[in-house]
Amino acid sequence: MRTLSPPENYSRTSCTLAKILPFKGYLPPPSLAKVVSSPPYDVLSSDEAREMVKKNDRSFLRVVKPEVDFTIKDEPQHEDLHQHAANNLDQYISAGNLLKDEDESFYVYQISMGMHMQTGIIAAVSIEEYDGSLIKRHEFTRPEKEDDRTMHIDITGANTGPVFLTFRNNGGFKHQLSDIISREKDISFKAEDDTVHSIWKVKDAALINGIRSYFKTLDCLYIADGHHRAASASRIQKTRSNNNPYHNGNEPYNYFLATIFPHDQVQILAYNRLVKDLGGLSEEQFLNAIESKFQVKNLSKREVPNKKLNFTMYFIDQWYALEVKPEIISDDSALALDAAILQEHILGPILKITDPRTDNRIDFVGGSRGLEELEHRCKSNAKVAFALYPVSIDDLLRVSDDDKVMPPKSTWFEPKLRSGLVVRLLD
Repeated sequence: MRTLSPPENYSRTSCTLAKILPFKGYLPPPSLAKVVSSPPYDVLSSDEAREMVKKNDRSFLRVVKPEVDFTIKDEPQHEDLHQHAANNLDQYISAGNLLKDEDESFYVYQISMGMHMQTGIIAAVSIEEYDGSLIKRHEFTRPEKEDDRTMHIDITGANTGPVFLTFRNNGGFKHQLSDIISREKDISFKAEDDTVHSIWKVKDAALINGIRSYFKTLDCLYIADGHHRAASASRIQKTRSNNNPYHNGNEPYNYFLATIFPHDQVQILAYNRLVKDLGGLSEEQFLNAIESKFQVKNLSKREVPNKKLNFTMYFIDQWYALEVKPEIISDDSALALDAAILQEHILGPILKITDPRTDNRIDFVGGSRGLEELEHRCKSNAKVAFALYPVSIDDLLRVSDDDKVMPPKSTWFEPKLRSGLVVRLLD
């Protein structure tokens, strides 16, 4: 067995707490950034990802979704699958598809989608603060998905995709970045979905210290998206620290990769629901049950909900508007969410979906796919669809501050962060 030697300048008291740290990232060369970087692992099905890789074999999907290199019949499982991801990551580095920065850096990350633009920072974020609830959550994780991401981080020895964090913007963050984003971009490209992604490397010590000092003034950070990645990084930290007799808190595994955007630049779209059957009810019984809690009216065409506490429903080739009756509205920050109302008054009691995290009768469709996707699915493999009004970022922060939990799949963030644009190794 290999024995660990103490690191240089080892001291058990040398741990310092900082909200964010710079690091030496692995980035694609500017000319390859578009083809190497990829959508996140969890926004594509395996089949959709395989189709993308057929057109582009440099896609980072081969690391974050390594089953794309195999057919369904010969796909490796568990450790073997993630070992394949690790091998692919090694090959990306050795082939020059990812290059290690020589300097510890922050990375300013700007994404544009149509008229929307958001500018944030990519950094290493403290797991100690995550464990201590200074990084607030709003969602439960699924054990099997958390196990999978933990295995991925452990075997690849890398944070291959960032956790999406946000914070209450007090106006000072823009000042920290103004000089940085006025200079030439280090990376910039338009992705296949027409989003524009830009990176500025921040190596200057004064700028780094200014950014770190700003984040130390914040009371907390909030997870917008990536609860499983954050929870998995925390599990890896416990395992590696327990196995390291010289653990001092400064090791790379004590931090996770995050992209942090101010709350007032975050864009949330609806996360819609599809249900495969009526749970044993007739069509008439189903509509009657809904009318006990909602005002229901026929629509002449497809419509998205235009305000909170309103839904639109597609059922038997007809769109309906559903408005919540006042008596079922809750003062609780989590139970007052539209997704919670739908769950508590339709999905659970009427359609018998008691746990939407595990019930295979329900599916979720991001609002970016449009109402046409709901109609298409109802004509192929679903019985009824519900379109929701998007959760506001203020709702997300309020639920997190109250230590409450949103229903699963309450938020769909757009634009999506790219994976493989900045990678952070743990070794």
